[in-house]
Amino acid sequence: MHVLDWLVLGAYFLVMVWIGWFAKRRVKNAADFFTAGGKMPWWLSGISHHMSGYSAAVFVGYAALCYTTGFAVYVWWAISITIACLVGSWLFAPRWARLRQRLNVISPLEYLSIRYGLPTQQVLAWSGTALKIFDVAAKWAASAILLNAFAGVPLFWGVMIVGGVTLVYSTIGGLWADALTDFGQFAIQLVAGIALLVATMAKLGGVSSIVDLWGKLPPSHSSPFAGSLTVGFFLAYILINAVSYNGGTWNLAQRFISAPTGSAARRSILLSAALYLVWPLVLFFPMWAAPVLLPNLAHPDQSYALLTQSLLPAGLVGLVLAGLFSHTMAMTSSDANAIAAVVTRDIIPALRGRRAPLSGRVELAVGRLATFLFIGLSMVIALTSDSFGGVLGLLITWFGALVGPVAIPMLLGMLKQFRRCGSVAALGSWVAGLVVFAITKYVLGDQIAALGANGAAVSVAAPILASVLVFLIAGLVVPQGTPASDGLIASLDADLAESEARPGDTVDALRGRGANA
Repeated sequence: MHVLDWLVLGAYFLVMVWIGWFAKRRVKNAADFFTAGGKMPWWLSGISHHMSGYSAAVFVGYAALCYTTGFAVYVWWAISITIACLVGSWLFAPRWARLRQRLNVISPLEYLSIRYGLPTQQVLAWSGTALKIFDVAAKWAASAILLNAFAGVPLFWGVMIVGGVTLVYSTIGGLWADALTDFGQFAIQLVAGIALLVATMAKLGGVSSIVDLWGKLPPSHSSPFAGSLTVGFFLAYILINAVSYNGGTWNLAQRFISAPTGSAARRSILLSAALYLVWPLVLFFPMWAAPVLLPNLAHPDQSYALLTQSLLPAGLVGLVLAGLFSHTMAMTSSDANAIAAVVTRDIIPALRGRRAPLSGRVELAVGRLATFLFIGLSMVIALTSDSFGGVLGLLITWFGALVGPVAIPMLLGMLKQFRRCGSVAALGSWVAGLVVFAITKYVLGDQIAALGANGAAVSVAAPILASVLVFLIAGLVVPQGTPASDGLIASLDADLAESEARPGDTVDALRGRGANA
């Protein structure tokens, strides 16, 4: 890279750290650190939800799929997320904000101690935390691959640079820092993405290339479903994304929890859905054009980086690279914040037993320490990511298959249609998902591979379908419920007016009420 590109990239990292320090002034307690005090504007929450939903892996793994498969990547990824967000705007996003209104929760799992009991909450908290460490590690590895492709920086230092900057601003500023940096990163990525789009179209002959490009590519590249991205895989990922983007991925639940009201949370996810529908078309067009501009690449996962270097002048290359990093930093910083919330409000109180709750100052310090340790451990794992199947193996296979068993009890537990699904259903669905994942990956791997293009759909969808099925059956066979749990679920259908606020309704208060009923 040119020295000007390094200056742009360095300035970007410094601005991110400055934003984290600026946001520190807004953080007075753990609620501010983890949920922005429930005061985050809907438009900021929506942009943050969008930015936190994908990472630099898009420009590595998905760039390779665009190079080899074509338009089907947009259908499989962007359209499936858009559909998932539309579903969530109706069912899930508003309920997350209402949980904070009624219980003052600052963790996505905090309400589960009322809904299913403390043991079940702890199983989901520990297993979900372990899962996210590997998911975030995949994002660091993808960022390091990009930095290596752009500038020849060794993978070790790539992980250390990007992860280190994120570690600093996330630990200092909490969710406010995450959201504000997300907004700044969105603006940078907007300029960088449009710059590369314009350069690509100019190289191909102008605006007409939007249509003409497809005649220069193999016919399958214009198909909505091609290669391994089949109709079955698309349907499977609608299900996966409906779980993930509506709060099953804890950092995205934090965006809804931080909204002032349920209606604000609904507007935020609708904004995110619109961005997913439109913005990937801008990002993917250069990737779709790469086989024409850079034919016969030995490593298609480097196509985006090589295209940027060949089409853009000095300075803009650094801006594009900053835009790529912005996605990873947005996702991983918000992941760290959500995990730290679970550790601080769910895991540590359970380990302390009957001891007095942590003071506000200590709770904030613990949250910052948990954020620091989570990011540090994920960076260590990223340096050995090949042991888990590389970037795509971590991102798609492991996360896609295991997100369901943890998330199904969280999301369906908020809906009154499943109010009789208790701890037996929650734990049963968790076990079923893990067992089916193990069987499909390690026992029936050859048979599933023999299914060809549909094998990926089966391996990804089977665990989450098993979790849903067992959750429903267990609720019918072993119905459970408490007055506190039933009352909580019923209360999530509408926003709480200020005149209705009852500060005594905390998680501990409702848990005690349920135990005494």
